[in-house]
Formats: sequence, C-alpha cells, structure tokens
Amino acid sequence: MSEYFDKMIYKKSELHDLNLSDYQINQLTKSGQLKKINRKYYENINYEGDHNEFSLVNAYVETGVICLISAASYYNLTTVRTMEIDLAVHRKLKIRNLPDWPDVKVYYFSDERYKTGIVDVNEDGHHFRIYDIEKTVVDVVYYREKIGIEETKEILINYLKRKDRDLNVLYNYAKNLKCEKILKSYMEVLL
Repeated sequence: MSEYFDKMIYKKSELHDLNLSDYQINQLTKSGQLKKINRKYYENINYEGDHNEFSLVNAYVETGVICLISAASYYNLTTVRTMEIDLAVHRKLKIRNLPDWPDVKVYYFSDERYKTGIVDVNEDGHHFRIYDIEKTVVDVVYYREKIGIEETKEILINYLKRKDRDLNVLYNYAKNLKCEKILKSYMEVLL
C-alpha cells in the first residue's frame, strides 16, 4: 500500500480517491504507515521527500495562516530562524490540537487583520496558507515590540530592496490595519 503515498499530508478524501476504504485507512494507521492527525488529515509516516512544517501545521489548524517571522523567513526577508512556527488564527477560534513538532506560536488576530492578504500555496505536493509579502511586513511593523526592533528594521530593509515590492499595497494594508503612522515613520528613516 505504501507505493500509493508520494506526499507528506493527505486529506481523508484524497485517500479515498486512491481507492482506499475506511477499513484500509484504519489498517494503515494501526500498522504505523499513516498517523491520524484529525478527522480530515493523515500524515504519511514513511514520507521521504522534503518535509514542510508549514503544511503539517496547516493539517492541524486548517484555517491557520503562517505569519510574522515564519512568513518573513519564507519570503527571505530575514536571517532570523526560530524553532517555532508563527500561526495566525481568528480570535474566536479555539485550538484543540497542535503537533508535537514543530512548536507553534499562535497569534489571535481580529477579523480584519486575520482575513487580509491570505495566499494559498501549493508547492511540491505541500499545501499551506500564508500572508502575502506586504501583509507580512505590515504585521511585523504592528508587532514590532514582540518581534524586536532590529528584526523589524532588517525585514523592512530587505523588503525595500525587492524588485517585486508594491508600496501601494503596503500602505493600503497599513492604513486598513491601523499602523500607517508607524510604517510611515519607519519608511522616512529608512528612505
């Protein structure tokens, strides 16, 4: 049965699409080939490809969005590497289950902050949700005291060096998410 599995995380519906019955899925779970994450997702224990912690976290918290330093790292805006994944969820969500690994730091965002700038990423068989680059920068500026001033400065400098930056989108996000003045003062110093 393991010849079917070529990715790390499977939805139960994907296992059914591989013509596996619930009985077979349970047997694969009992034999240790699959690990049941929740009612919807299973982890392929024997997966030998590149492991993607973001897609694993997405399986545990389907509505979670990779944010802050984790997102900045994904976009190569920072040299900071943390041992935990920053995950944004809607403030009304109750988190019941998180993976043993990797460590996840949960941020509870207001409705507007949570919904703004979400991007669905599918790469190499891995799926996760992450904030776009401009939203990531705005969130880092907003949470600068938790992130660190030097880290915030590094992220802004690296963002400004990018050819694909969109300052109009950046300022629009900052205005809508109530950190326009702070962003402007940072930009005046850096530019």
